[in-house]
Amino acid sequence: MDIKAVILAAGKGTRMKSETTPKVLHEIMGKTLLGYVLDNVKNLTSEEFVIVGHHADEVEKYVKDNYENAKTVLQTPQLGTGHAVSMVCPELENYDGLVLILCGDTPLIKEETLKKFVEFHKSQHSDLTVMSTIFENPTNYGRIIREADNSLRCIVEEKDATSEQKLVKEVNAGIYCLNWSKIKPAFSQLKSNNAQGEYYLTDIISWGKAQNLNVNAYILEDSDEIYGINSRINLAQATKMMNRRNLEKYMLNGVTIVDPESTWISEDTQIGQDTIIYPATYIEGKNIIGKNCKIGPCAHLRGGVEVCDNVKVGNFVEVKKSKISSNTNVGHLSYIGDSELGEHVNIGAGTITANYNPLTKEKSKTILKDNVKVGSNSVLVAPVTVEEGANIGAGGIITKNVPAWALAITRSPLKIMADWVKFKLLK
Repeated sequence: MDIKAVILAAGKGTRMKSETTPKVLHEIMGKTLLGYVLDNVKNLTSEEFVIVGHHADEVEKYVKDNYENAKTVLQTPQLGTGHAVSMVCPELENYDGLVLILCGDTPLIKEETLKKFVEFHKSQHSDLTVMSTIFENPTNYGRIIREADNSLRCIVEEKDATSEQKLVKEVNAGIYCLNWSKIKPAFSQLKSNNAQGEYYLTDIISWGKAQNLNVNAYILEDSDEIYGINSRINLAQATKMMNRRNLEKYMLNGVTIVDPESTWISEDTQIGQDTIIYPATYIEGKNIIGKNCKIGPCAHLRGGVEVCDNVKVGNFVEVKKSKISSNTNVGHLSYIGDSELGEHVNIGAGTITANYNPLTKEKSKTILKDNVKVGSNSVLVAPVTVEEGANIGAGGIITKNVPAWALAITRSPLKIMADWVKFKLLK
């Protein structure tokens, strides 16, 4: 059965205290909150609809630039979550498959979890399934209210809950699976008679019950996965939670993380066995790191980096959008950007690939072929190619291509003034 997704991303996110960035475009290790949600549904769904509102233009541009199968749908005015989903009704007028509904500010949800959720929905022959979880402190979450036989009755929002209902620890995780053709009529019948005066998505539960539809709740075991981002404090906490999960995955797959407390690695990075990541290293975005590499300490990989086997990226090295081939060494205090480094290349300490022209705002490539040696404190001004086996003398400023096996040196003659120090001291 076909599956489409609806992702709620129209909220203002007032508690984020940001005038320029909508909540769903805040980032964790180089990827937006919305990006995490889209990436975790795109392999399950044929199409994704992102409901936009606050800073709609920015969110729409992000989706258009990064996700081919996703569309944006404008919600204006913003009258609640039920109203938000109703915005896709014209797009899904004759659709007869499943619809997954998610929030754009829950980046920790896993693709595997969503697969299990859909399988549960199908196995129960559900018309509507809501994901729930158990919180010891359920404050601010909608409560799952069950019947005496433990079946699902409804969801009650915190502001509308009675004192007894507020004691319930099972809460709405904000993710739904709908048999769309059966649930679609609900969105034209929702009422706004609640404390907020909004059309709640949660009301489709009681609507479904009234229609004698099969309504169920799927309990998520790991409640961390639906941790929502409402403030910068939540953003920092979610980053820690995600990083811990990522590092555990890498270590279980044979990567040594010397100090997990100071190491940050994105989930979109692949790392081969027997690679060692030293303390205070930060790796964001999408990267591929091979086997038997040594990264750090205090290294920064900024995304778009491919590091092949047996490579050393030293301390205080920054790498961005570059390929470093096997058996190459990048010395400490260096910057490698928009570059291709061949095999058995040695980069001396303090080397910079000057890839950015601030006047034209263009970025150009530096290409170093196999067996190139670059002396310390050198600057390679892109675009430039250094052919196989060439050497760059220490302190070189390379602005022209260097032929194979040549020595390039831009050094003023050394002058030694005898007894200069004694003369100065006696003066």
